Amino acid sequence: MEIEINSCNNIDKANITLAENKLNIKFAPNGTGKSTISRAIQCTVNGDEQGLSDLLPFRYRGSNPDAVRPAVTGADGLQNVMCFNEKYVDQFTFQPDELVSNSFDIFIKSEAYHETEREIEAMVVAIRQQFADNAGLEEFITHLGELSAAFKLSSTGIAKTSTGMKGLSAGNKLQHIPEGLELYKPYIQSKSSVEWIEWQTRGYEKFSTLSEGCCPFCTGDSREKAEQISRVSTEYDKAIIKNLIGLIGVLDKLGEYFSEPARARLADITTRKSGLEKQHEEYLVTVKKQTDSLIGMLNTLKTLNGFTFSASTNVKAALEACRLDVKFFPELQSDKTASTVASLNASLNDLTTQAGRLQGQINKQRQGMQKLILKHKTDINTFLAYAGYRYQVDITGEGDKCRLKLRHEDFDGYVSGGSQHLSYGERNAFAIVLFMYECLAKKPDLIILDDPISSFDKNKKFAILEMLFRRNAGECLKNETVLMLTHDVEPIIDTLKSVRKLFNNLVTASHLRYSSGCITEQLIGESDIRTFAQICQSVTDSDSEDVIKLIYLRRHYEIIDDRGDAYQVLSNLFHHRETPIDSREPVQQGVGYPEMAAEKVANGCQAIALRIPGFDYAATLVQLTDPDRVRALYSLCRSGYEKLQVFRLLQTGLENAVIRKFMNETYHIENEFICQLDPARFDLIPEYVIRECDSLILPPPSANDDAMEEIA
Repeated sequence: MEIEINSCNNIDKANITLAENKLNIKFAPNGTGKSTISRAIQCTVNGDEQGLSDLLPFRYRGSNPDAVRPAVTGADGLQNVMCFNEKYVDQFTFQPDELVSNSFDIFIKSEAYHETEREIEAMVVAIRQQFADNAGLEEFITHLGELSAAFKLSSTGIAKTSTGMKGLSAGNKLQHIPEGLELYKPYIQSKSSVEWIEWQTRGYEKFSTLSEGCCPFCTGDSREKAEQISRVSTEYDKAIIKNLIGLIGVLDKLGEYFSEPARARLADITTRKSGLEKQHEEYLVTVKKQTDSLIGMLNTLKTLNGFTFSASTNVKAALEACRLDVKFFPELQSDKTASTVASLNASLNDLTTQAGRLQGQINKQRQGMQKLILKHKTDINTFLAYAGYRYQVDITGEGDKCRLKLRHEDFDGYVSGGSQHLSYGERNAFAIVLFMYECLAKKPDLIILDDPISSFDKNKKFAILEMLFRRNAGECLKNETVLMLTHDVEPIIDTLKSVRKLFNNLVTASHLRYSSGCITEQLIGESDIRTFAQICQSVTDSDSEDVIKLIYLRRHYEIIDDRGDAYQVLSNLFHHRETPIDSREPVQQGVGYPEMAAEKVANGCQAIALRIPGFDYAATLVQLTDPDRVRALYSLCRSGYEKLQVFRLLQTGLENAVIRKFMNETYHIENEFICQLDPARFDLIPEYVIRECDSLILPPPSANDDAMEEIA
């Protein structure tokens, strides 16, 4: 897969090659544009046009006559992408009751789980279809729920605070209008009675005092009717009337489902002139209990699935217990209820004949879940142990209530609110592992890891690589198309050389070189990862300039800790000493190190000449102390790394402390890995460092030409 990125932040053009079904490691220094590459691909694949537009380089945000726009090509075959980066970690929410949201979906819902679930669904679909295809049945359940919600049970019966009890507490004043308010009957008994009561009471209370005796509605004299008008708000409370109307409405909708005696009793209760008596409340308790019982059974059938039954349940007995018998719901014993129940029971009977097969599939599902739970717990806890973390996880709970929980080695219970206890590094480690499981659940076409492990120490880095890529396919990201962007060379050294066989050639790696706005990609193979001793050997055996060879030869002696005659000669040479000193001898007070014995100088020069034929100390010293010749040599260097070594030969004062520190750390061998990329072949020095050196070292063209001729 070839992806080209244009005009995004600092990138004018970048070409990225992705091998499908492999881990693609792209190594580059910070500032190259790795995160820009990640964002550009994400925005393009996910259709985030605004996000892509936000990557427009700053130089085009003012004047942009050519209408340059960020663009990504070659990603057309990707439908979805998931990315692990700092934003993912920052947004990662550890829940109080589980380590991560949707842990059941992430950890349990494997393809095998879905296959068994589909078989179970095929068996229970007929009875659930009864609800999906029957709008009347759904309305019946809804209205039963509304009736149930109107009455809350208490230890003494129906709670007085229930909306239904509030509506019935003062009797039915819609039907029994208080004496003296008969003139208001058309309004009180209208469909808009609640709105009228609110309008009448609020309007009178708010405006009647503005003009004494003047009606705020008709401007007539209202003094004789003031008491009558004010009685409306006294007798009628908007909330109570609203509750009463709602209750009567629900009972009307359920009318056909109630038995005739029940309808009569409920009509009596809802049309009483005064409040309820004890027997009325006791009857409402009976209706409430029967209603709740029927709702529970109907909802069980409506949501019937594998988790309706616990692991130890006898499915056939449980299904038979789900049969509805109207004789146990005498208040709801009507022809309408009977026909509804008969249809549901018929479907239930059909399902009961398949109880044995259903039992088998449920057992298979639960056994698969237990295997997955044990597998995931073992894998995550092994990773945590190898990485040196003192946490463990547990996946606990019944059925679809399984949750991922966090433990600490020093605490018996579960840790609540992981964000409060985990360090940023620990959150990173958990986040990347859980990200992996989320990828396995969602199956994106491309997985991007944006500098995922650079901040970890070596053992944690490899523990994470092991977790992400070293287990069976389907249990980790092995065989998935993964783009890892990193400024850390260690994952490349590990996967391509140190433990190459463990990764079964499922890794490709390359170096991203940024130069003048363009990113080019250079493939990295196993042979490119070498010890610095091997790199030094290859340079001294090459056709490079002799001074370059001498620089590498000196580094070679440093690596093997050989401070013999040859090293002493080279050290003196690069310090521009006409008379070599011997740093192996004791320092002489007031003088410093003594001169190096002539015999030792000769031995050192002879050893160097065996590696670099024709070596001459005096001639080389003349070259190194001539600034123009050193500048000319600088221009011949093949890489930024060699330029830095030559730059130091000038002993030029460098005011930029950042560049000076970078140069010193790059120069000294103790800062190198045992194995690394050849710095001459892979130009790893950031462009801004070389620009700074160029500005200080490059001579006028004429002087440079003369020096080049002399070197030649």
